[in-house]
Amino acid sequence: MFLPTTREEMKKLSWDKLDVIIVTGDTYIDSPYIGAAVIGRVLQAAGYKVGIIAQPDTESEIDINRLGEPTLFWGVTAGSKNTRRPDRASIVYSNLIRKYFKNTKPIVLGGIEASLLKKIRKNLSLCSIPFI
Repeated sequence: MFLPTTREEMKKLSWDKLDVIIVTGDTYIDSPYIGAAVIGRVLQAAGYKVGIIAQPDTESEIDINRLGEPTLFWGVTAGSKNTRRPDRASIVYSNLIRKYFKNTKPIVLGGIEASLLKKIRKNLSLCSIPFI
């Protein structure tokens, strides 16, 4: 079974709430070649309830609210290079989470864009995200 992307899929698994929600700029394909899917599967194998929100609409709350709020953390990745995602997608998605989930659980960044942001953070006034 795929990792859930909707509340209906969560119900099929008898899950009311997720431990981790991964937000990605990639489409969700359950494949060993897609980073968000791999991380989600590793966390699930460790016993966590994991869901994925792929390519959320950044202009509304509908997509980001689809799975509710996680009990542990949000995982955010811009995904692979893709012309359909916004510039600085990791920051855009993190701000989207903060906009609709005030005082939420931690946001953990991952992926290529996140590693590049960490290297140039000294020059970024755009980013208030702590790097781990």
